[in-house]
Amino acid sequence: MRQCACILMILLAAPHPLRSQEIVNSSYAASNGERVLRLESVVPISRGEAWKLFSTREGLRKWIAPVVAVDFRVGGVILTNYDSTKTTADAGTIRLPILSYIEGELLTLRVVLNDKFPASARREDQNLQEIIQLLDAPGGKTRIISSMIGWGKGPGWDSTYNFFARGNTWTYRELLRASR
Repeated sequence: MRQCACILMILLAAPHPLRSQEIVNSSYAASNGERVLRLESVVPISRGEAWKLFSTREGLRKWIAPVVAVDFRVGGVILTNYDSTKTTADAGTIRLPILSYIEGELLTLRVVLNDKFPASARREDQNLQEIIQLLDAPGGKTRIISSMIGWGKGPGWDSTYNFFARGNTWTYRELLRASR
């Protein structure tokens, strides 16, 4: 009986398995009250293949945006623009400096807010980051966990958070589609 109780406790404590083609919003507030926007998904490809979708121009063009430039190194940058008639030098380009990475496992990006976001959030933006983890999942699949941290407080930040909650969910659905 005691062995059954221990097995049940292990099963209840284990993370809920994600099905491929599902995006789960597991956002939370950290113990210090800071918000963490967290999305999780499982893609039906190996971790190595998933890494290429995050770290190469060709991979990012499959699911992020039609206009992409990548200087993949610590201190490098990923530039994207959703408008296929623009370049990465044009207004509206998203700038994501690469803070750190562990090849095939982890990528930390600084999120630089462009002029589409409230001026108050842009002025205060010092620490907004996205931490992307790639983990092996059963069946040769990859579990991806995206955690955005460094949110400020106030209405401008609330609307910025809500934008990324919607936008990142859409973007990670595009990743699922590109990984099929």
